[in-house]
Amino acid sequence: MSAVYAAEGADFRGPLDVTKAATAALDADGTVVGWGPAAHALLGYPANEAVGRPIGSFIVDRPGEYHLATPLPGAAQARHKVLHMRRRDGHIIRVATATLPLSHDGTGPARLLAVADADETERWEALQSMLRGLATQSPVGLAIYDTDLRVVWTNHALYEEMGTLQYAGLGPDEMVARGEILSDGYPATLEETMREVLVTGEPVIELHYSGRPPADPEHDHVWSCSYYRLQDADGRPLGVCEETVDITDRYLAQQRLDLLVRAGGRVGTSLDMTRTAQELSAVAVPQFADGITVDLLDVVLEGDQPTAETLTAGRVVRVWQGPADRPHGSGPDGVDYPEGSLQARCLAAGHPVLDTSPDTDGPHSRLAVPLRTEGAFLGVVTFCRDAHPDPFESGDLPLADELVARAAVCIDNARRYTREHAAALTLQRSLLPRHLPRLTAVDVAHRYLPADSMAGVGGDWYDVIALPGTRVGLVVGDVVGHGVRAAATMGRLRTSVRALARLDLPPDELLTRLDELITHDVHEQTATQAEPDDAALGVTCLYAVYDPVTGRCSMARAGSPLPSVVDPATGRISHPDIPAGPPLGLGGLPFESAEFTLAEGSLVALFTDGLIQGRSRDRDVQLDALHRVLAEHHRPLDDLCDRIVGTLLPGPVDDDAALLLVRTRTLDSHEVAAWDLADDPEAVGRARALATGQVDAWGLDGELSFTTELVVSELVTNAIRYASGPIQLRLIRDRTLICEVSDTGHTSPHLRRAGSDDEGGRGLFLIAQMTQQWGTRYTPTGKTIWAEQPIPP
Repeated sequence: MSAVYAAEGADFRGPLDVTKAATAALDADGTVVGWGPAAHALLGYPANEAVGRPIGSFIVDRPGEYHLATPLPGAAQARHKVLHMRRRDGHIIRVATATLPLSHDGTGPARLLAVADADETERWEALQSMLRGLATQSPVGLAIYDTDLRVVWTNHALYEEMGTLQYAGLGPDEMVARGEILSDGYPATLEETMREVLVTGEPVIELHYSGRPPADPEHDHVWSCSYYRLQDADGRPLGVCEETVDITDRYLAQQRLDLLVRAGGRVGTSLDMTRTAQELSAVAVPQFADGITVDLLDVVLEGDQPTAETLTAGRVVRVWQGPADRPHGSGPDGVDYPEGSLQARCLAAGHPVLDTSPDTDGPHSRLAVPLRTEGAFLGVVTFCRDAHPDPFESGDLPLADELVARAAVCIDNARRYTREHAAALTLQRSLLPRHLPRLTAVDVAHRYLPADSMAGVGGDWYDVIALPGTRVGLVVGDVVGHGVRAAATMGRLRTSVRALARLDLPPDELLTRLDELITHDVHEQTATQAEPDDAALGVTCLYAVYDPVTGRCSMARAGSPLPSVVDPATGRISHPDIPAGPPLGLGGLPFESAEFTLAEGSLVALFTDGLIQGRSRDRDVQLDALHRVLAEHHRPLDDLCDRIVGTLLPGPVDDDAALLLVRTRTLDSHEVAAWDLADDPEAVGRARALATGQVDAWGLDGELSFTTELVVSELVTNAIRYASGPIQLRLIRDRTLICEVSDTGHTSPHLRRAGSDDEGGRGLFLIAQMTQQWGTRYTPTGKTIWAEQPIPP
């Protein structure tokens, strides 16, 4: 075979070709003057019987003289007529005929008649039509290679695809520039693939191949190629046939769709703006671009809504630069856009801008796309190409815009969350104690760790409450959920705990009252068809009261972890046996207190469960780590807090954690004086003398002695008059001078303004005016009325 392009008008040989058909020579009148052997074989008439007869005598479907067909140039292309002719044996056969002029001067044979079987002719012409269609009209490129894999024939589609390329003798990989097989599982080159087809006979279907054809040397094309072996009747290989379809547009559309699908699944997996920018880079590089920069307005990073003023006057911060496989981006650095720069033009126009004249030293193509949502501009994304063979074109703008639009939605969600998270964090920190009171009873240190930005601010809290008689209330609690609602619920509960603690309730009763308060609020909301405050359900809380005079500590818990207590002498770590109460708001089960003695210098660690458990943290392992740090209990409390947080929570956490470390103290016996008094009016004078004597022994100011004498006189008199049983007087010298009178009565005295003619009722009024504060607390055996006076420096 020779390398031939099968163009329209080529000479196809067939059954009516005069070298193969049955032929008869006719004179001008249509009389047979010559009869070939093929005519004898077809119709059965020998030459001596046919010559001299009119050709029409052989025709059976029409009477009269035979009419010759219109002559056409070339027998192969002569238009034929289909007739019925009678064979010599009487059978009627269907034939196709064509004529060829021989002479026009009226002498000798005038025409040559070609006769062939009509069915064979029609089949041949149908086949030729199909072949002509494949050669000239088919959109599928066809090429035939010999056994040396050199081109020997191509059709019109492949010729148009490759332009003016001369195929003769070329191999498959020589027909395009920079060819590359895109399909997996095939050899590296087309020649190797076709060699396998030639050897094995196994066809290759749908092989994708890219390269640059001579007709379009500036752009990569993608073809879908199929190969099968050509062989003779004996199975000997003759060559390989190649079918090629240019699928560049379809391939690029699929690539764009795949890119968008990948962006939908991989961009915006977190509420971190820098992380989202990095994910966009990971999707776009290197398939769409060689590099990317993401710049955001600083107000967006702060969570604020951008406006037209911030777009013109705001600062732009670069949050990501480079391909995603670099260790780090350039960091959040400020960026200034020169007037007329690509990014400045993009923000001014509000739509993607293509850089058609890049700098010679920079990327050969750049594309800037605005990050925008709901009409607000968040920033700009710049795509760059330097290694990519094709520059950006206008067809790339919709894809880039769609990619950036998806990232913009995620960044705006992160911006909104940043704003809410900041508001919740501000609210929560404003509700937590800013400064803990300085107390004689304990030294304290604390840490609060909010959850990471993904989980949101929670409702953990801690508190230290100064109680009468130098005692101290210690609280840690945890509200279910995250966000502003949880923070607000935490603030409400913390206020409630402080109010109940001021009533000097024991821990179990305080938790019972708090549980009733939560349950009542939820029932009220349900009754009014308001949305119930789910954050208030399932709250955990631990409340402890420590008395430095006696060294006794009373604790009760509602769903909270057990505290860890370190003995100051042995370093042994234990957990007090505190009955487990249910979380608050569930109702139905009682709370119980446990009371135990703490040696001076004991270290107590109170914490919420966020410190020791989480999604990927084992509770027992965390407790062991906590105890290893607490074993160094002689360290300063702040140092221990830092070590605990660094050891147990080294990275972002999914839940808030509150930690309160307490080191106990006890008051020296010389700072406390107590006396038992008889239930007799004469005991009032003795009480005055004892109190003033102790105040003088402590070396306190004479004015304190007078006031103390008055307070003791009034409180002991009221105890004798309105209560019964033993009476105790106790003085405590701490940061204030505390006077306490205890009795067995359960009726609290009330402060009132006495009338001018009343004989009594002025005692508590005088005490309230002359002391810093006073109050009543109840005990299992009665009540204690106390009053505090400031001690001058």
